[in-house]
Amino acid sequence: MSKWRIEYYEDHRGDKPVEAYIDSLPVEKQANIFRLFDLLEEFGIQLGTPYLKHIEGKIWEMRPGSERILYFTFTGRKFVLLNGFTKKTRKTPKKEIKIAQKRKKDYEEKNKC
Repeated sequence: MSKWRIEYYEDHRGDKPVEAYIDSLPVEKQANIFRLFDLLEEFGIQLGTPYLKHIEGKIWEMRPGSERILYFTFTGRKFVLLNGFTKKTRKTPKKEIKIAQKRKKDYEEKNKC
């Protein structure tokens, strides 16, 4: 079985917001995120809770501790990382979901099959 791939969303300036978010975190939090990435590449969507949670529509959430990375799955067994933030409330903030939805739409428009 082929592995899943992880891809960072890239905006029109070439910036990768999730990569920048991860780089801004302390090393131990980065290590937790990269361990989760390893699990995702190996097991994909079968990984399930507590690591992954459905948010709405095609947007899902990776949950390595209090850090959250919003993503969606794309053709060819690929996770596209859209938005990263540190969760401070019980519910995922609507603002963060809207950012992810906007980036998802942009990604899909740039990568039409």
